[in-house]
Amino acid sequence: MKKIIIVVILLSFFQINAEASFWKKDEAIGNEIKQEEYPESADVEPKIVTKEEHSTTIKGGVENTLDVNLEDCLKYALGNNPRIQSAMQDVFASDSRLRQVWASYFPQFSWQSGYSRIKQLQLSDVFRENLIYNYWVLGQISASQMLYDFGVTQNQATIRRLDNQGYKVILTGTINDVVYQVKDAYYNLQYALEAKRIAEATVKQYETFYNQAKAFYQVGTKPKVDVTIAEVNLSNAKLTLIQAEHSVNIAMARLNNTIGLPYFNKYNLSDVLRFDPCDISLNKAIEITQESRPEFQLAEIKVEQARQNVKLVQKSYFPQFTIEGQYQIGGKHPTSNTGYNYGGYINFPTINGMLIKNEIREARSLYSKEQSDAINTKNDIYLEVQNAYYTLDEKKSKIPVAYLGLKQAKENYDLSAGRYKVGVGDPIELNQAQVQYQNAQLTYFQTMYEYNSARANLEKSIGRNICAGEVQLDLKTKKKIKKR
Repeated sequence: MKKIIIVVILLSFFQINAEASFWKKDEAIGNEIKQEEYPESADVEPKIVTKEEHSTTIKGGVENTLDVNLEDCLKYALGNNPRIQSAMQDVFASDSRLRQVWASYFPQFSWQSGYSRIKQLQLSDVFRENLIYNYWVLGQISASQMLYDFGVTQNQATIRRLDNQGYKVILTGTINDVVYQVKDAYYNLQYALEAKRIAEATVKQYETFYNQAKAFYQVGTKPKVDVTIAEVNLSNAKLTLIQAEHSVNIAMARLNNTIGLPYFNKYNLSDVLRFDPCDISLNKAIEITQESRPEFQLAEIKVEQARQNVKLVQKSYFPQFTIEGQYQIGGKHPTSNTGYNYGGYINFPTINGMLIKNEIREARSLYSKEQSDAINTKNDIYLEVQNAYYTLDEKKSKIPVAYLGLKQAKENYDLSAGRYKVGVGDPIELNQAQVQYQNAQLTYFQTMYEYNSARANLEKSIGRNICAGEVQLDLKTKKKIKKR
């Protein structure tokens, strides 16, 4: 019996020495909080990370890395987006159609050469013999010039000019829309990178908790279920990280497609999501819209175009003054004779009173329709501006609330992590605090993304950038961008 008691005492002594050796080996476990792992709540505000930490790449054949910011993406889009290129070609084609109308004021020339062998039936009957002869036209030069058509060509040219202006406005609207899409895709990529960074940090934190749970279990202070819970949490965090990495790839592919370079080489984002104040009144936004919104201008152009079409149809009765001349060389032999003729003409159109009368009615109805459509378009634009303005105001108001929630979640996480470190915390409580903190971070950056996207949408709605420090599109040249 004495021997058994001595053995138990020795085993207890060795166990105590083993535990003391373990805690001496890692005194931090359960006793103190490491600042590098659990910063103070005052440090909760997100900081700008380095390019290396925030960089992402697209793998390609060329191994180089570009530092890309929003201004670079806009430049690439203006030069490569196919929608912009298509709209530019419409402008060029419209300009050529305008020149085609003005061509009516230029002289027309024609050249004709030919040979004919003629046997005329009537002359053969009169002279009682078959008259067969050759007729040569070595050259026949004809020239004609329209002198006056009572303004028909002028009206046609005015309609074409308005059409050309309309296509230029459409080009501006296309650029405006592409700029918004690039900004939204760029901000979305920034958010995806922040979500990936949060997921990576969460995995590291769960790895720390998993190691702590194993250490507690090994010394007998925590049950096996704590290790299992920590292991499950770590696996879920790794799955979230995989999803975040996939979201980054999708966001980058979307940005590249918007730019017009789907197979872009490696690049790093040189900035992160940030809050840039944007203060503008609703009245000022509507005032800018009337001056800059492309669709607003296009509605007015269509009304004027319909009015000019009414004037053109009303001139369907008017004649056209033309002069014409010809010079010929030919006859029985290629150079046996010469001839010429010239004169002036009044060409009256074929008049169908019923047709022209109803064409005028149609043109007037279309003119009234365009006036109504213009009013409807302007009303829709006003509504769009108001929606964009109030949405921006909402997103702006949510940022401080989201930041406060982030700070509170971080404080709660600090308390739960500290309790768990010293061995008195519950793993379920710790997991809930960790999930709340992760969700609060995502909510904060989601709010930042929504604010920046709403600001870009307001700029699209009014047709012009309104925030200092942003890229300003030069609407005169349509080809370059500059800073305001």
